[in-house]
Amino acid sequence: MKVGFYGLKGKEISLISIILVSTTFIIWSWERAPGRASFVSSQTLMHFSSEMLSSVLDEYDSSGEVGIGLNNATENEVCNLAKGKWVPDNRQPLYSGFECKQWLSEMWACRLTQRTDFAYERLRWQPKDCQMEEFEGSKFLRRMQHKTIAFVGDSLGRQQFQSLMCMITAGKETLDVEYVGKEYGLILSEGAARPDGWAYRFLSTNTTILYYWSAILCDIEPINVDDPATEYAIHLDRPPQFLRQFLRSFNVLVLNTGHHWNRGKINANRWIMHVGGVPNTDKKIAVVAGAKNLTVHSVVRWVSSQLLEYPSLKVFFRTISPRHFVGGDWNTGGSCNSTTPMSVGKEILGEESTDKVVADAVKGTRVKILDITALSQLRDEGHISHFSISAKPGVQDCLHWCLPGIPDTWNEILFTQI
Repeated sequence: MKVGFYGLKGKEISLISIILVSTTFIIWSWERAPGRASFVSSQTLMHFSSEMLSSVLDEYDSSGEVGIGLNNATENEVCNLAKGKWVPDNRQPLYSGFECKQWLSEMWACRLTQRTDFAYERLRWQPKDCQMEEFEGSKFLRRMQHKTIAFVGDSLGRQQFQSLMCMITAGKETLDVEYVGKEYGLILSEGAARPDGWAYRFLSTNTTILYYWSAILCDIEPINVDDPATEYAIHLDRPPQFLRQFLRSFNVLVLNTGHHWNRGKINANRWIMHVGGVPNTDKKIAVVAGAKNLTVHSVVRWVSSQLLEYPSLKVFFRTISPRHFVGGDWNTGGSCNSTTPMSVGKEILGEESTDKVVADAVKGTRVKILDITALSQLRDEGHISHFSISAKPGVQDCLHWCLPGIPDTWNEILFTQI
């Protein structure tokens, strides 16, 4: 596409003018005193200036905006992508829930269920006072060429992983992908229902996208390997072995945890809290909230310390995805039958995340926050509800989201932040 200067803003014209004037002055100086600048030719200088100018014009997109290497949302460092509102947009969703069978689990593909209302698919998150970069699968792959993005967390992290795979491919079948789980030890163990994660590589750009199941983001090991009914030590102050082994392989890492931090899950999984390599004796940590707080802060501090060794790695901690059970919990008759989003007429204006645990943990570290809690809180109608293909009578899923759906927005925000 041809670009004219009439489409440029003042600051872009100023930058281009500085480049041209500076280059002209250097060339003039070289011609006047070639001996002082014999180490560089005028052709090299002209090539250099044209490259700089080209890099500016390359940022010009169909909207007529020039980003100078930055996207619309990040030109202004004060832009808070978590502030804003949901607006109707008939261009949504970014893929079809009927078609993305290569990546999307049936239990989350609400288009394949008896659900008949799909207005929840046609809302877009609009940040306040800035534009979020429009997601394009090809642009994402170019940006992540020869790179690896890893999602490590619970089933909501798996939803975000599947969402991204569908978004990149627009829900279409593709032969450009190969499974590379073995490179990360993601194989189906004997007797297991599924592997601990999945990893796929887009061959055209050598882009790897993986997910690893780590619901509580700490190291877990059997206390007695010879006992099938053994209890498991959960080391609250030690990151998962998978992270310690493969962190060096990642370019972008997205962490999350949250909904497995309850007494029911801890007892059912026979988890025993450990700190410093021994069973925990601190009563404050023994409380589930205290254990979660210690774990989140510990993994954030550890990852942040590793970024000194891996400065090109970008790490995000996604805040907790909200539940919307009304009239009970998942096993006591709780429901989420609304088809009208509570977001109508509402706007998120708070500067701080409503997930205080994650917000406090990342403060002052090199780990960035991916804040999705408040904006997702407004979308109670986007859950799977009673349409789950595996639900028992009277049991609704007001935790996981229909896909396409809310996790797509999480990835749009992530795309803008990468």
